[in-house]
Amino acid sequence: MATEAFTVNSKDLKSPTNSVSLITGGGSGIGLQTAILLHQICPNNRIAVLDRSPPASSAPKGLTSSDRFLFLQCDISSWTAQRDAFQKAADKFGAIDNVFVNAGIAEFGDQFFNDELDADGKLAEPDRRVYTVDLNAANDTVKLALHHMRHRKDGKKGGSIVMTASLAGYLASAGAPLYSAAKHGKQGGHQRWVSIKANNSAGIVGLMRALKNDCATLDIAISVVAPGITLTEIIAGRDEGESLPDWAKRMRAQGVPINDPSEIAANVVWLFSQGKNGNGKGLLIQAGRTADLEAGIAKTRGQWMGKEMLDLFRGGRKAPLFPNKL
Repeated sequence: MATEAFTVNSKDLKSPTNSVSLITGGGSGIGLQTAILLHQICPNNRIAVLDRSPPASSAPKGLTSSDRFLFLQCDISSWTAQRDAFQKAADKFGAIDNVFVNAGIAEFGDQFFNDELDADGKLAEPDRRVYTVDLNAANDTVKLALHHMRHRKDGKKGGSIVMTASLAGYLASAGAPLYSAAKHGKQGGHQRWVSIKANNSAGIVGLMRALKNDCATLDIAISVVAPGITLTEIIAGRDEGESLPDWAKRMRAQGVPINDPSEIAANVVWLFSQGKNGNGKGLLIQAGRTADLEAGIAKTRGQWMGKEMLDLFRGGRKAPLFPNKL
């Protein structure tokens, strides 16, 4: 059966309620829209935002001046900075129920075909900042989320972790190899993008798949959102002087699927609202429409692996090479 697309409407969201959510990269774009939506849904929701810069000037004052909102300046590539920020959020709000692993950067330079030389005239070491932020720092966020959800002081159990992958996490993007690798989970082809909205994905998608069973035993749901092209200020390919709305209008007229950051935020909050039922989901979002790719991939394993390889794979699960730790 083919994977069916659906729409998540923010107006229909009634939960989570009375919860504490932590968002990395929450000062703008998708992260900020998620904070706004969580703040609006319930008067008891509390939100902690980690970012290198304060929330954008477009952020509603009702959010940034609220006693239910905490901004923590943080460079997530620093373990100690991120660890301390998590602790400050937990100390202020008592616990952490939901974590949105969202902060990240886009592809930086050409690390494969541009041969730069170092001071000695030898081939220079590649710049790995995309991995540092989009993979290593994201892994740190997940580690901290699991720690705080496992050691709650309020007597409750579990929580929800949503990670931002990307369409590049499922269909690798030509021109963005490091970003695609950081997001990736399953080889499925490639696509050249006009632009990429980066946040974090053997990468993010693979991390979710590897953790979901152990997380389930802890009543923790872990999932990913995989946005296609999303309107943020890092969009490339605009004509000189062209505004973001005008660029979006031009692209949509050419049939390019475009997301608004608020549409991605609605999907993140929807995953939080699903509780344990959200575990293992991978939501591809294009033109505001959503499809759970993980469900589709699981159902079609026999097609893309073949019966012989699928049966061998299932038999191989009995070998305790990498046993679950919990």
